[in-house]
Amino acid sequence: MSQQETNPWVLVTNTKENTNPQDLEQIIPSVSALVDEWQSKGKIMWSGPLDNETGAMTVFEATENEAKEFFEKYNNVCTKVLTSYLYRWDAMPLLSVISK
Repeated sequence: MSQQETNPWVLVTNTKENTNPQDLEQIIPSVSALVDEWQSKGKIMWSGPLDNETGAMTVFEATENEAKEFFEKYNNVCTKVLTSYLYRWDAMPLLSVISK
């Protein structure tokens, strides 16, 4: 895989145990700023909650470097209240088709 090749990526998050609503509210402005920064570059993210009511999934397309950079920023903001994982989603070329 080339460093410049874009791929679908999945960011999965789950609320850490003993996290209260105020903890989550405190990170909302920073997470919103990261998403706004991403979207200001003309890039799209799809996200939504998982059925367990404590997790969420975000799907986006990026190069490996862009994905890792975004994840690092996101994790720095959220690490106290969320457990986050980043995966390259090789089985889903849908984002490439939709973006064209």
